[in-house]
Amino acid sequence: MSSVPDQERPAAPAAATTHKRVGAALALGALGVVFGDIGTSPLYALQTVFALDNGVVKPVAPDVYGVISLVFWSLLLIVSIKYVMLVMRADNDGEGGIMALAALIRRRVTGRAKLVGFAVILGVIGASLFFGDSVITPAISVLSAIEGVEVVSPSVGELVLPIGAVILILLFLLQRFGTGRVGGLFGPVMVLWFASIALTGLPKVITNPGILRSLSPTYAFGFVADHPFIAFIAMGAVVLAITGAEALYADMGHFGRAPISRAWFFVVFPALTLNYLGQGALILDNPSAVSNPFYLLVPGWAQIPMVVLATAATVIASQAVISGAFSVSQQGVRLGFMPYLTIRHTSHEEAGQIYVPAVNWLLLGGVMILLVTFRSSASLATAYGLAVTGTLLLTTSLFLVLARAAWHWAWWRLALVAVVFGGLELIFLAGNLTKVVHGGWLPLLLGALVVTVMLTWQRGRRLITQRRNDLEGPLDDFVAHLHAKKPVRVPGVAVFPHPTKDTVPLALRANAEFNGVVHQHVVIVSAVIQNVPHVPRADRIDVDSLEYSDDGIVHLSVRFGFQDDQNIPAVLRDAFMLTSELDFDPDTAFYYLSRITIVHGRTGGMPAWQKRLFMGLSNNAATPAASFGLPVERTVVMGTRIEL
Repeated sequence: MSSVPDQERPAAPAAATTHKRVGAALALGALGVVFGDIGTSPLYALQTVFALDNGVVKPVAPDVYGVISLVFWSLLLIVSIKYVMLVMRADNDGEGGIMALAALIRRRVTGRAKLVGFAVILGVIGASLFFGDSVITPAISVLSAIEGVEVVSPSVGELVLPIGAVILILLFLLQRFGTGRVGGLFGPVMVLWFASIALTGLPKVITNPGILRSLSPTYAFGFVADHPFIAFIAMGAVVLAITGAEALYADMGHFGRAPISRAWFFVVFPALTLNYLGQGALILDNPSAVSNPFYLLVPGWAQIPMVVLATAATVIASQAVISGAFSVSQQGVRLGFMPYLTIRHTSHEEAGQIYVPAVNWLLLGGVMILLVTFRSSASLATAYGLAVTGTLLLTTSLFLVLARAAWHWAWWRLALVAVVFGGLELIFLAGNLTKVVHGGWLPLLLGALVVTVMLTWQRGRRLITQRRNDLEGPLDDFVAHLHAKKPVRVPGVAVFPHPTKDTVPLALRANAEFNGVVHQHVVIVSAVIQNVPHVPRADRIDVDSLEYSDDGIVHLSVRFGFQDDQNIPAVLRDAFMLTSELDFDPDTAFYYLSRITIVHGRTGGMPAWQKRLFMGLSNNAATPAASFGLPVERTVVMGTRIEL
């Protein structure tokens, strides 16, 4: 018999109920953030397929069955099996996305430097293509929804572009409130959206049940076998049905794998399948409906409400890639491929819910340029897909590397994944290469620019870090030197924020070598950010032993959670109370920051144009010291010049 008192028994059911409520809230939030892109693909995917090359895909039964079958099996294979069941298992401390996958390989695969380096480069290229997708998706999604008003009233076509611009500006302004709040706001809208597209497709499926034949893969194979060239061209547009698949993985850190999986299998996938089937049935009944099968599937009385709902849904589609871009940016900073960015955590529960102001405004600028340049979703469709398919194929490649090198999968399993998923994605990519001269150059150009920035920053940072370490020198040697030379010790407390205990803060070395003095108490503080919301105060601080620590020089390792305030003065007050090794008043401390000024030199390592680019990025990078809460009246910045 249990010895637990009766009054305590409700605790477990209450905890379970709370857990279920949190899970349901995250699933609802995931609907509002993650699935907007792939969930709004029915607006333009089939319309684009049947508009290819002035109707090379015909609105006749074999072609319709074949196209719907290709769409359904692409969703099943790429999204349901590859991403939800396989790739989303490869999380890096809860984070997803192609950069997180590359970071996981770097962490898990040891002793194979060339393989890890190759994987990281693939991750950088994939992340760059994702940024290109993040610019195109908001523009094409919102325009495709608003263009639905032209079905009802062609005369208002001139208002589509300005309305779209206003909506997108408002969306980017909302980002500062966080994806959790945005997801909570958008979640109910997306529930209504998926219910609506399912209900508009269902009547056509009921009245024309023959369309269900297209769920068989034999129709996809038959379409390819009968019209191989036409099918190849069509695959370049069929991929539009799975745009947003990468966002499921990239946004995993915002909501977790389980809520995203439940939302996909129980809501999103069934609704998309019913709507695509309904559009196929409509085209069979009325071939002229290929002009806009999504809106023509909707009863006349409901077309205006559907335009409003679709506009809201496509705003949410934009949210999916914006959130993913924030996650990829954070991962890029952590891996050393992007300059330090101001990153604001917007949730007290989920580490991945962040807002990156610089990325937000750059994406908005890019989207506005696209709107003005292309002016319609049909024009943007020619540029869409190439970035998506490139990212899909790179993710599969990295997953195979991880599965073999870290998980030790058997070769037959690797071959199966490579043939089924990699083969299909390779066909998608080849089909989209035909779009390069018709606008597909755009995501390639955007990706090339981002790759250039990321590789330049990584290369320059490595050179500067090496030269900075040479200037700083080992901390143990410096402490031993001070012990031997006995420099003048002046009263007071000097605190030096520094990323590591291995080297000497440049400000400390400069003070000792040029001024010939060292403060009576010297504290070197290194902050370590952990992937938990909060670190308890009692567990936050470690006082690291240094040789000759009796000389008044100590090193503190401070662990912060991602929601903790990185306030160094408060840390010193806690350390003063929690340990006897700090015998001074922290409120009298002065803070010394080491500032590096990079100047163009004649040293090798980088071409001149890359040096100029790196210096520009460095000058505009955010300073980590801004978040340390240092009192301005007791903070001294000491500069050092380093040639690049």
